[in-house]
Amino acid sequence: MTDVLFRGGRVFAPSGPDAPAAGPFEGAVLVRGGRIAAVGPEEDVVRRAREAGASRTETVDLAGGLLVPGFVDAHVHPVHAGLDRAACDLSEAGDLAGYQERVRAYAAAHPDREWITGGGWDMSAFPGGLPHRSHLDFVGRPVYLVQSDLHAAWVNGRALELAGIDRNTPDPPDGRIERDPDGTPSGVLHEGAMDLVGRLTPRPTERDLIDALLEAQRYLFSLGVTGWQDAIVGPYAGVDDQLPAYLSAAGSGALRAKVVGALWWDRSRGAEQIEELKERRASAEGLPAFRATSVKIMQDGIPENFTAAVLEPYCGRGGERGLSYVDPVLLKEYVAALDREGFQIHFHAIGERAVREVLDALENTSPANRHHIAHLQIVEPSDVPRLAALGVTANLQALWACHDPEMVELCIPHLGEERAAWQYPFADLVRHGTRLAAGSDWPVTSADPFQAMHVAVNRTLPPDDPDYATHPAAATPFLPHQALDLATIMTAYTAGSAWLNRSAAGVIAEGAPADLAVLDRDPFRLPPSEIYATKVVMTFVDGECVHQ
Repeated sequence: MTDVLFRGGRVFAPSGPDAPAAGPFEGAVLVRGGRIAAVGPEEDVVRRAREAGASRTETVDLAGGLLVPGFVDAHVHPVHAGLDRAACDLSEAGDLAGYQERVRAYAAAHPDREWITGGGWDMSAFPGGLPHRSHLDFVGRPVYLVQSDLHAAWVNGRALELAGIDRNTPDPPDGRIERDPDGTPSGVLHEGAMDLVGRLTPRPTERDLIDALLEAQRYLFSLGVTGWQDAIVGPYAGVDDQLPAYLSAAGSGALRAKVVGALWWDRSRGAEQIEELKERRASAEGLPAFRATSVKIMQDGIPENFTAAVLEPYCGRGGERGLSYVDPVLLKEYVAALDREGFQIHFHAIGERAVREVLDALENTSPANRHHIAHLQIVEPSDVPRLAALGVTANLQALWACHDPEMVELCIPHLGEERAAWQYPFADLVRHGTRLAAGSDWPVTSADPFQAMHVAVNRTLPPDDPDYATHPAAATPFLPHQALDLATIMTAYTAGSAWLNRSAAGVIAEGAPADLAVLDRDPFRLPPSEIYATKVVMTFVDGECVHQ
């Protein structure tokens, strides 16, 4: 394998998740045999490259840019994202007229499809956050479109009819059917109610899932992402189990990224599923690029549809306090059993009650299993220090910590002033010594790490976001005292997330895997307001270029 010498710029080299680099240094990196062979001042590294006498050394000129470890996305849904890109993709439309045009064009282009399926719509495009079945009734076929955050589905009247859902259909225990004033289903199905229609939709084949995974890998490589934790490996939101696709892609060598799969915890079942989870974990043993060593437990929903579990009722919602998907008493039992079996547990917890239930369940578990809580939107202040005390990692989706339309229109008014100020307490977590990881939740929001890092530092929407120019509060920092410095959030996105995945990547140190990204500029030399503009020029996995 050809040696690769990176020179002509600076290097960001976090040494580990607990020791963030102070910032980049002027230097160079030599890669040999897929691993980092030397890192340090350029003169020293160049001399070592010559002394080694390699038959061929390829030089990558950083051109004044920055060399960083490949990013590791600690919470992402690549297969869902890849399927969205191949189906009726609404993610770039932005409003009702745009959504309808995408649906109309997709239906015309696929006259043989029994169902129109896809997703990517956003609650902020609709008054009150809710579309209506009538908006899709111009399509003669049933329509099932998953919300961008995977927590709701938008369906038309034909789909409701086929599923037998009417005003007499009760809400499932873990979801809600949105209704017109007369009780007729309006066309939005929240959380567990999605399955009432989703179970009828055509299932992607295993080949479809593999193709979606590889398309997502290609796209993530273009953003410098060289590893990730898939936050749901199992049947969810109209997609069957992705585990066979991962096993196939990893077994064939097509999966190049370093991936951990978080096996889905079926909240309709109990501890009896742990033996099945152990078998699923064992099916991936020995694969070079994929391990199924984590379990995903979704403890609540989201505040935008009032399913996030909160301690006090939502304002103006008649006493609603959200949903705890797993009974807190049983949660303690399940977590203890999973912990004994050596599973890492990847929690979804957004409301402050769900965060507390998860922390209570993690008491007396082993920090060696590297449990983590994703999202952490609302955290009651007395619970903030508990993460560090319990050895629990905060898995941040930093892109959400800003005055976007969802926050301003759908969250803050229903949270109330005091509780709204508890949101995304990143700096407080750091002050208490909490280990950080970072992820995107793509396709919920952008997979670009620099979009998220921009928000973590500035607590405002990136200026290239469509809502930045049109939303009055977009440029106003959201709880700016909770901002992070760039070195801290970049370490979370590299060494922090790699540590969570038990990967030796995420750092630039001799002997580490040469998973690297070359940036077109040095964001540490930019004004903070320009971090979002940083782009990836080249991406390397084990010393081989996978994107240029």
